[in-house]
Amino acid sequence: MTATDPAGDAAPRTRIQPASPSVATSAAPGGTPRVRVDTLPGLLAVVPYLLGFHPASSLVIIGVDPPRGRVRVTFRFDLPDPPDPAAADRLAAHAAGVLSQQRISTVIAVGYGPGTLVTPVMERLRPAIAAAGVTPRDLVRVADDRYWSYLCADPRCCPPQGTAFDPVAHPAAAELTAAGVPAYRDREALSRTLAPLAGPAAAAMREATARAEARARQQAGGGQPGTAAAARHWPARRRSVQRAIAAYRGGGQVTDPGEFAWLGVVLAELPVRDDAWARMEFAYRDAHRRLWTDLVRRVAQPYLPAPASLLAFTAWQSGDGVIASIALDLALAADPGYSMALLLSEAIESGLPPSAARLPMTPAEVEESYRPAAGPGPG
Repeated sequence: MTATDPAGDAAPRTRIQPASPSVATSAAPGGTPRVRVDTLPGLLAVVPYLLGFHPASSLVIIGVDPPRGRVRVTFRFDLPDPPDPAAADRLAAHAAGVLSQQRISTVIAVGYGPGTLVTPVMERLRPAIAAAGVTPRDLVRVADDRYWSYLCADPRCCPPQGTAFDPVAHPAAAELTAAGVPAYRDREALSRTLAPLAGPAAAAMREATARAEARARQQAGGGQPGTAAAARHWPARRRSVQRAIAAYRGGGQVTDPGEFAWLGVVLAELPVRDDAWARMEFAYRDAHRRLWTDLVRRVAQPYLPAPASLLAFTAWQSGDGVIASIALDLALAADPGYSMALLLSEAIESGLPPSAARLPMTPAEVEESYRPAAGPGPG
């Protein structure tokens, strides 16, 4: 599915976080590993790899295609805590709506946490997905490396004390770990992969940012960057970003704090950001993610919305909802009205798949669209 709203934040808000569906079942293109699992313990073992982290206090929805059961979509909600019937209804309706839009006919739902939190949600989820024409293959609760089924009442296979399983030792988990697919301890640990640099590196970036801002003001004739006076510098600023994109596509990277700072400052200009956006071709998504990740970790907060939104877009292209949601959180924390981040959030939360992450314009169309403009507005 897509990438979306955060996972691990703010229940009882119906925030949904899809994840990459590409780690389940046999061989995958593009170097992405896939594994085949044919038991519930096997599926539970790969859920952390589908999400990128080990879930807690969560409802994880896994949409599969019969008859082979290939995972098509995985997304996660925070469980309402304390239990809230209205929030549970919204969560169930949202999940059913996404499954319906994706034309998913079969689902496995896994609630992580105590029964006091999971059961009220499952009680509302079951009729909601049934009304959407979705068949539950299983609805289970997981806690302390045990699982309980809400659909099976046979104590011979579903004992009241739950069924023990070892998610770490399962061969599917071992295979994914060996392939380098990450499963962080929790969402916070994954979020730290986008944390700002600290220490001397951060100090170097602060100094470089001050110089970049002074350079931009000088180019604007003493005014603020982003004004009409700076418009004549847009072509050169676009080329600065294009060179960085080309470097990462070629396997290189930016290392100079001054270059990072300048990229952050010029991407605040909408004609520059939109030119970069128009160049986010799917074939280079991994290189682009490296670039925007490097920038997100280095730029000052006022310059964070553009690279964070571009990172969210490229993560969405890859089906990585977790990173996309974290990046969008960063963009909107820096600027709650940033239109690109709001647009991506809306698209992702509505259940649009990665295939919908299409480029809005070509670079030539971007250039033409800004040619008569007096200057950029807020992003």
